[in-house]
Amino acid sequence: MQHKPSSHAPQALSGVRVLDLSRVLAGPWCTQTLADLGADVMKIERPGSGDDTRAWGPPYLKDADGQDTTEAAYFLGANRNKRSLAVDLSRPEGQAIVRRLAGQVDVLVENFKVGDLARYGLDAQSLLAEHPGLVICSITGFGQTGPYAERAGYDYAVQGMGGLMSVTGERDDLPGGGPQKVGVAVADLFTGMYATVAILAALRHRDATGQGQVIDMALFDTQLAMLANLGSNYLCSGKAPGRMGNAHQNIVPYQVFEASDGHLILAVGNDRQFAKFCDIAGRPDWAADPRFATNSERVRHRAILVPLLEDAIRQRPRTDWLAALEAAKVPCGSINSIGEALADPQALARGAVLDLPHPLTPGLRLIASPMKLSATPVRYLHAPPLLGQHSDELLREAGCSVEEITNWRAAGVIA
Repeated sequence: MQHKPSSHAPQALSGVRVLDLSRVLAGPWCTQTLADLGADVMKIERPGSGDDTRAWGPPYLKDADGQDTTEAAYFLGANRNKRSLAVDLSRPEGQAIVRRLAGQVDVLVENFKVGDLARYGLDAQSLLAEHPGLVICSITGFGQTGPYAERAGYDYAVQGMGGLMSVTGERDDLPGGGPQKVGVAVADLFTGMYATVAILAALRHRDATGQGQVIDMALFDTQLAMLANLGSNYLCSGKAPGRMGNAHQNIVPYQVFEASDGHLILAVGNDRQFAKFCDIAGRPDWAADPRFATNSERVRHRAILVPLLEDAIRQRPRTDWLAALEAAKVPCGSINSIGEALADPQALARGAVLDLPHPLTPGLRLIASPMKLSATPVRYLHAPPLLGQHSDELLREAGCSVEEITNWRAAGVIA
């Protein structure tokens, strides 16, 4: 079942207006989430080129004839439900337009380098002095303070600096060992999600007090927070966890195993589940063995137990294992490609893929939001916009005259 665009259900963030001066991924991921929940998001882009990710292809969206358009798939994945205004911030007239819009919104999201917006009179101090109820979210690599504040921040570098790559990848003593980044830009994505939460909290405060505020979001801070239980492991023990490949730092067995015809995931979460697995494997003696009876002992004796499990699992086909384990409610799973994952019966039943009509093709397909709200469901009103697609519309809504819009376009201020 695929989602269809809907404009009829009430929206949790209806009436909230967002001015989006961000680009690439962390900021756009945040504003797309707000837009999915009903916020009216105005995306400010550079005339001629727009968001950097518009050019980050191939792959590109294909038109009705199957030919590549100029819309990169990367951009499409983070910019639905927004309207695009192409305006030149380097021009005084463009700066005046954005300042005018800032006075008509609830939230401003930006990811300029520290101090850059001051050149345009769009820094937080100036905007809050004029609009004290405005919520401003600044997203940077390292935040507004600290010795690295002036550095540009990129997901890849932050994954390394923030410790994630020290625990991602195969063990150093095994073939292929060494640091690995995560396959998707998780520091960007998590920062976008944390920014969304912070904005919602700030809006609640604003609604109660009338007072806006500045949110200082940093990829580096987020990456440190994402260390979660592994960071806590280090702080409690003084010992930094290392790379474990597909194994878990604190649970055994909780990793990938090879069956006779492919790989599967076995994710035993407690001693009862381990005993069930042992019964399925025909080795109930393992569950009674003091070295393996409890998770803490299994972790201590990992090097002895895992080879035994590997040998046992290798004897039978993957489908046999998965069927038996699922029947016994022992957590397990297959390892799917992205195509297989999106075509999985569960993904289909949950509406994981949506269709949105796009100006260049009727067949745009996107991954849906995972948020499922019973009273105020996520909406899908707009495909990711063409560059400047809504410039006139947004400027008219802001009270600009036809003459002003015509003159700005002729001067190259807007597109």
